[in-house]
Amino acid sequence: MPGTLVIGADVGGTKVATLAVDVTSGAVAGRRVVPTPASDAEATVAAIVDAVSAVLREHPDAVAVGVGASGLADRKGVLHFSPNVAWRDLPLAARIQEVVGRPTVVENDASAAAWGEFRFGAGRGASEVLVVTVGTGIGGGIIVGGELLRGTNGFAAEIGHVIVEPGGPRCGCGNLGCWEQVASGRAIDRLGREAAGRDPSGAIARLAGSDASAVTGAAVTEAARAGDDSAIAILAEVGRRLGEGIAGLINTLDPELVVVGGGAMAAGDLLLEPARAACTGATEGREHRPKVPLVAASLGTDAGAVGAADLAYRRAILTDRPGS
Repeated sequence: MPGTLVIGADVGGTKVATLAVDVTSGAVAGRRVVPTPASDAEATVAAIVDAVSAVLREHPDAVAVGVGASGLADRKGVLHFSPNVAWRDLPLAARIQEVVGRPTVVENDASAAAWGEFRFGAGRGASEVLVVTVGTGIGGGIIVGGELLRGTNGFAAEIGHVIVEPGGPRCGCGNLGCWEQVASGRAIDRLGREAAGRDPSGAIARLAGSDASAVTGAAVTEAARAGDDSAIAILAEVGRRLGEGIAGLINTLDPELVVVGGGAMAAGDLLLEPARAACTGATEGREHRPKVPLVAASLGTDAGAVGAADLAYRRAILTDRPGS
């Protein structure tokens, strides 16, 4: 029986988080977080390799490496495109494996997080799960019959790039009005800046040092938790758009469970409750079908790395296991 310790990495636009994962339990150790420049792919690759190598030195018995990274990742671990990171036809799995000497698997970061929640988190025990990650953008992962839906090329579940507002804000993918432009952390930032510009003496502006251009979603959330009506309304609006989009996915996929995670979930029920209400209202035949629960993710920021590690173990070590 091969060892069950795997290095997992979650690569975002600003940082890479790396840890060692026991894939029998999801237990983690050796966590490292290092900054990465989204505009420099080579520097990001170097940062990933350094972070993985550092955790490997602490856990030399690790048998594989799994990486969750933003964008279109094919079945060979080539990252073809990302709207938020400078990936362009980059053979990331091969580049990492060449240096670290372990079988390496690369998966889309949201799909990896979805697998992590399915195996060890809020989706455990279900077999049909939709996971929606709400951060700077929106990502997704779909579990069908206990397996990760990957599509023909491995590019499935790019749900944040469904156009919901034609002519709306321009997205990093090049389109106008993608779902992630109106229902993610980016939308909270934008609406917060607009609110601070309208009311320079308001709570949101004060938390940004009276500089409307410096407003972030964190400031909006802090103001909302303090009872600021404008901030509460922003989270309610973004939550509504989030819930409406999830309803469309429920109508399409008929999942057993929807798990919502990502950095924007720091707002908790201030975002999730409006999403639940809007989702219920927009789901087809809501009075004639079981209600699909919308629950918060439970693995937090570890979900992507944990899921990537488990997928790497299944694909590179136990190639006959589901999920691959």
